[in-house]
Amino acid sequence: MATILIIDDDDAFREGLAETIQDLGHSTSEARSGEDALSHLREHPTPGCIFLDFRLPGADGLAVLESLRSMPGLQSVPVVMVTAHATSDNTIGAMRLGAFEHLTKPVGRDDIAALLERILSAQSRAPAAQGFADEIKSREPQLLGVSESMREVQKRIGRAAATNSTVLITGETGTGKDIAARVLHSASARASGPFVAVNCAAIPEALLESELFGHGKGAFTGAQTDRRGRVEEAHGGTLFLDEVGDMPLPMQAKLLRVLQERQVTPLGTNRVVLVDVRVIAATHRDLVSMVEAGAFRQDLLFRLNVIPLHMPPLRERVTDILPLAEHFLTGASPDAARKHLSADAQRLLATFAWPGNVRELANAIERASALAPASLLTREDFAFLTATADSADLAIPATLLELPLPQAMARLERAMIEHALSASGGNRAEAARRLGISRQSLYTRLAAMGISEASA
Repeated sequence: MATILIIDDDDAFREGLAETIQDLGHSTSEARSGEDALSHLREHPTPGCIFLDFRLPGADGLAVLESLRSMPGLQSVPVVMVTAHATSDNTIGAMRLGAFEHLTKPVGRDDIAALLERILSAQSRAPAAQGFADEIKSREPQLLGVSESMREVQKRIGRAAATNSTVLITGETGTGKDIAARVLHSASARASGPFVAVNCAAIPEALLESELFGHGKGAFTGAQTDRRGRVEEAHGGTLFLDEVGDMPLPMQAKLLRVLQERQVTPLGTNRVVLVDVRVIAATHRDLVSMVEAGAFRQDLLFRLNVIPLHMPPLRERVTDILPLAEHFLTGASPDAARKHLSADAQRLLATFAWPGNVRELANAIERASALAPASLLTREDFAFLTATADSADLAIPATLLELPLPQAMARLERAMIEHALSASGGNRAEAARRLGISRQSLYTRLAAMGISEASA
């Protein structure tokens, strides 16, 4: 049995959470504000876990979490952040300050039970991350998304930001791997250092070594002066190797040496340059299959894949489509000429498969906004979008696009759930993962839709 501290100014939620935790066999203590909680912690034994609301009177949850991490004996206590309004910034901010988890209200009993079991069984193995004081500023890159799968990405970025470990970002083209890399850099202790991006697929093989490691004067025809390489330029910051799966094998061996020794030798010189860089690599390729085919070095994959980060395709996070569309629409037109999406346009965007992922959505919004004659964007303004095999696989009725938006979205949700259950062989945990939602959320939806155990 453990003692759990609950910090939340919502009396009903706090008391309900306390009752659930007590039913699970634990004791609880409660506080309505960060100040009350800190005072309580100075006078009582250290709790086994803390549930901390993001929005509190006075100091907010992130400020309280930062205070907790500075108090002796509390640096390693697992803290679960809870909020009714999850955003990319507060999720990443919580995880980079060492939060164990970040939950969105309401929270189901099964989720609480599973979380407490994970926390209390692995408490000794849960290190507290070193916190950083400043929030991610709005001018910096944002990794937008409210789906469960994107929130998992945001959490992992927050945790990775507290380390200097190498990160390998995978995902289809257009899923935002470059944005994820920039957000990770901005959230890390290296944010004040340079962020140097190299597209390994865009540089000819003959020039890639010089581009990465630099060269001395006279190293080759046209090398009239010494030149610093991109690795050296990233000293004190982050080196982002985009499309690392397209790097030629000879260069892979040289990159491996740099990762191992943290030093480079410019082409045509004997000068050794020590470098302090954090490496983030990204690829849309299946590196494991490439290793099996002999096209990618296994030892380099091991070096790169210290912290894996997978960017889910847009078709697997349907709940993010319309919020993203509105975000891109805001950026595509000035406030005075702000355009809006009609209901039929929203239905089209929500049911389209988006093979080009977020990048394709952004381009579609920009194109429609630029060419539409009216302030209201209709289905006709997105006529250039075509159905794909992916959307056909969902077996969405042809009449769906003629329904009112709430009814269409309800039918779409049911079709997506049934498709995920079918594709996962009835495995609800796997279906929830495919849908980008929690298992408890899937159970709630199944019950509301009347989908029985047998039909699932």
